[in-house]
Amino acid sequence: MNKILLGIFAVAICFAVGQALQCYECKLGIWDLCITSEKKCNDGEHCFSGVGTAVGLVDIKTKGCLELSRCNKTEQTNFPSNSSNKVYQLTKTCCSADLCNSAPAHFHMSAVSVAFAAISAVFTVKYLI
Repeated sequence: MNKILLGIFAVAICFAVGQALQCYECKLGIWDLCITSEKKCNDGEHCFSGVGTAVGLVDIKTKGCLELSRCNKTEQTNFPSNSSNKVYQLTKTCCSADLCNSAPAHFHMSAVSVAFAAISAVFTVKYLI
């Protein structure tokens, strides 16, 4: 009986270790450009997407893993850090499913639109020549 319980415990540990949350990571994106990679989060972290404005003009984005206590908050970054000169303000929104911090739907739609336009252009050129 002890061997069965030990085996069940070992299998449960393997599943627990293998269940790290996967998130997209983008250190810093400007306007609609945010180059992402996949990252495994540490315990106590959730995926997040950050959106903000730098110097009041430039839209910035960031993605990755974030401690739960810092989720769904707006942070302001000043330079130098002890001054009141705001460099950027970023609102970080969290989610807790694998790869849940993907790009908004309009990014996927624009990629589909570009692909459709390219294929249409190729067919048009082929039939005109």
